[in-house]
Amino acid sequence: MAAEIVNPRSDSGPDDTRDEFFDPAFALHRGGKMAVQATVPVRDRDDLSLAYTPGVAKVCSAIAEQPELVHDYTWKSQVVAVVTDGSAVLGLGDIGPEASLPVMEGKAILFKQFGGVDAVPIALDCRGVDEIVETVARLAPSFGGINLEDISAPRCFEVERKLQERLDIPVFHDDQHGTAVVTLAALRNAAKLTGRTLGELRAVISGAGAAGVAIAKILVEAGIGDVAVCDRKGIVSGDREDLTEVKRDLAGFTNKAGLTGPLAVALDGADVFIGVSGGTVPEEAVATMAKDALIFAMANPTPEIHPDVAHKYAAVVATGRSDYPNQINNVLAFPGIFAGALQVRASRITEGMKLAAAEALAAVVADELSAECVIPSPFDERVAPAVTAAVAAAARAEGVARR
Repeated sequence: MAAEIVNPRSDSGPDDTRDEFFDPAFALHRGGKMAVQATVPVRDRDDLSLAYTPGVAKVCSAIAEQPELVHDYTWKSQVVAVVTDGSAVLGLGDIGPEASLPVMEGKAILFKQFGGVDAVPIALDCRGVDEIVETVARLAPSFGGINLEDISAPRCFEVERKLQERLDIPVFHDDQHGTAVVTLAALRNAAKLTGRTLGELRAVISGAGAAGVAIAKILVEAGIGDVAVCDRKGIVSGDREDLTEVKRDLAGFTNKAGLTGPLAVALDGADVFIGVSGGTVPEEAVATMAKDALIFAMANPTPEIHPDVAHKYAAVVATGRSDYPNQINNVLAFPGIFAGALQVRASRITEGMKLAAAEALAAVVADELSAECVIPSPFDERVAPAVTAAVAAAARAEGVARR
């Protein structure tokens, strides 16, 4: 249905907006969700001469002589590029760059709302890994960080790696690492609530895409007892001959137990289920999990295990939805992670910085734990400051901070 049908233009008569086809989502998005706003006034000749020529020439010359001054005299040190090619947008899939813009605008306003970080949505009309890398690298001088978004796997891994190698500013693929940070934070608290440590848990991840791989990596870094990752063909294991390079690497540091076969085999006796794949897990497979299981079914809008089913077998249930408790939401992570990295002018975002972010996020509600509260709300005002401070401190400790 065309936007003009579901959302009459603002110059239409008042009765038109009460039409049965009116959709408030279109009303909110008309004209976009963000704008550029000046931080200095331009009221008269004097203001103009300082903000633009001739005053601006002094600043340009100073930066040319001392390039690091760009952080002090431009917006570079407080702005992030939100970059996509539109190939894996939310649950919509490959919808292209133009159709991805509403999501990228949304991401940008979340950066500002929850982290105080300015962000610019950039949708690229190219798909090749090297094309994306070259384009972003050429744009990079304008930004203090690059947030990669909604780029399909496995290309997203190579794009991020190549940009990290080429640029001296943070590059962060949020679909991977934001999800991983929030998942680890929630799992830490869920384990604590049930009297266990991460090292005592065996986890199963359904989905070997961007999020699944990143979650597996951060859980191993954090000391999980064991984790098996499953794709559409079953458990990712070293004996499979159909694995991509990314999955072969994944098989090398997961699945200590050497399990093979379908998801149901991995779930038998498992302590944790983490879903980032879509699809549906049969209840009979869920029923084989260990006592006091932890179920994080995060597919949107339909969790892999419906909460009503999950609660029959699990001590803690989390989803990706806002209408259930314990929402695993990336907005809990990426604004504070970038705010902390930009604050200290970090050259990159390290594994230690991600782990610090997860620990800080978990600590926000450490004294308030319950089965319905293992992760804070996105609107908890303690979140961004805690994550920002932890990431900044970790960057200094790891030697990637430049102030």
